[in-house]
Amino acid sequence: MSEKQREALEVTHADASEAVVQPLRLGQRVKELRLGQNLTLEEASKLTGLARSTLSKIENEQISPTFSVVSKLVNGLGIDLPQLFTEPSPGVKPSGRRDITRRGEGKPHPTATYEHELLATELSQKKMVPFTTRVRARSFEDFPEWVRHDGEEFLYVLSGTILFYTEFYEPVTLQAGDSAYYDCTMGHVLVSLSEEDAEVLWVTA
Repeated sequence: MSEKQREALEVTHADASEAVVQPLRLGQRVKELRLGQNLTLEEASKLTGLARSTLSKIENEQISPTFSVVSKLVNGLGIDLPQLFTEPSPGVKPSGRRDITRRGEGKPHPTATYEHELLATELSQKKMVPFTTRVRARSFEDFPEWVRHDGEEFLYVLSGTILFYTEFYEPVTLQAGDSAYYDCTMGHVLVSLSEEDAEVLWVTA
């Protein structure tokens, strides 16, 4: 097989487990990121392991890269995946907002079932609300009703084991390192199964 044939196979013929990525103007975004690092096509080729001609075709919207090719671009250019698919808003300057919360210095907010520690409390009008929680509850009956509120939520178990109840699904056991993302208008509660209270990180948006 010739080099040209291998390049074409790499980009246009993904195996059954790969989805072809076809974001809007991806080629232009790749070029912007490459030029932003003052890289030539040849230099970017060496960093990503992709042929120079392949990069050129991607930048000129002549081919759509597979997921494996996207992974090589991300790793080779040293960027996060969202950077590849999200263009900076024109004319918007970074606000420079930052808030650091030291261990144990969050704002406490205890309830009958949870012991919350609110993080980044100095910032107002946040797009996300992060907080850690020690799960005191040991039974679903500890809750008078489902917990529900607006938005979406990400849950990450820091330590211990929990039973995660959601209104429309069977309860599921989650251990340290497990996570869940869900619509929090749906009723949800956590119960500790471990001997010690489980600890979780919650981010609500």
